[in-house]
Amino acid sequence: MTNLNTRTSFVPGRLEQMSTRIAFFIAGAGIAAWAPLVPYAKARAGLDEGTLGLLLLCLGVGSILAMPMAGILATRFGCRRVAVGGTLMICLALPLLATVSSIPALIAALFLFGAGLGTVDSTVNLQAVIVERASGKTLMSGFHGLFSLGGIVGAAGVSALLGLGVSPLGATLVVNVVLLIALCKAAPHLLPYGSESSGPAFAVPHGIVLFIGGMCFIVFLAEGAALDWSAVFLAQERGIDTAYAGLGYAAFALTMTVGRLTGDAIVRRLGATRVIVFGGLTAAGGLFLATFAPDWEMALVGYALLGAGCSNIVPVLYTAVGKQTVMPESIAVPAITTLGYAGILAGPAVIGFIAHGSSLSFAFGLMAVLLVAVAIGGKVLKV
Repeated sequence: MTNLNTRTSFVPGRLEQMSTRIAFFIAGAGIAAWAPLVPYAKARAGLDEGTLGLLLLCLGVGSILAMPMAGILATRFGCRRVAVGGTLMICLALPLLATVSSIPALIAALFLFGAGLGTVDSTVNLQAVIVERASGKTLMSGFHGLFSLGGIVGAAGVSALLGLGVSPLGATLVVNVVLLIALCKAAPHLLPYGSESSGPAFAVPHGIVLFIGGMCFIVFLAEGAALDWSAVFLAQERGIDTAYAGLGYAAFALTMTVGRLTGDAIVRRLGATRVIVFGGLTAAGGLFLATFAPDWEMALVGYALLGAGCSNIVPVLYTAVGKQTVMPESIAVPAITTLGYAGILAGPAVIGFIAHGSSLSFAFGLMAVLLVAVAIGGKVLKV
């Protein structure tokens, strides 16, 4: 049980800020390590695309179910215990994902993996809100930048190991060593408490929290669309060689990471409202360019603008959740994290459904209009 005296007498400082950054890195590296393993799991279990897609939903279900629970547990037992538990779940699941071949075992491993990711993601965002508020500084973009950096390191590292002939199991064990070393560095300064909560253990988001969550949903929807459809669009609509179609997402991820790592200074200079407004308009303009420019080179510029525009919107929205008083942050932070994940999960299906009824260009154009709505929402929110 959390010691309330410790909570009131202890103010998070630089060590807690560093531990938060490391925890975000763990979350990013953990989820990205799975991506290069997907083809191996598909081949090992003899799955077709449809069955694989259904199995991957287990990861999302595990994440979404774990997120609100993580907020409840962090309030009761502290961020440290919950984040450590979530990281250990990731480390347990990764070797299973690299070795199991039966569908029931894959379902269980993916659910465990998703639950671990959701637990860590929700808890570190809750800690980030507390630590940023205690510092009196703008830190959230830098925190999220470490998630993006972890994603690049995780995906590139596992891909490199596999390319060197290391087995999937061997690659996941290397990842686990890295994650556990990072956890040992972060754990002593993860918060031994969570947010104080006088409200219910769980509540449906409402009011300003629902508004912020809706904006997060749209931004993550755009991120999911870039992740899952940019390569298809470039190959199908712009005739780029399939081997290079991934450059669209690479451009998006690069500017997203750079934008977040430099985002704290940008937010301090421009202010949160302008970051959302300009970011939303930049992202919308980038997606329009990527969709309707006739050359694939200009499309890459468009995806880069999309990443730059989206990069600091969500961090600013998390800061806004820490300032609102409609819902306890121990409930509000997991709620908008869950809505964000729902956007990433729904993105591919929504884009595919719209594209099936019209075209991929129309679906991306509609997505750009929603990003304009985010910019307008930033003006209304006035964070």
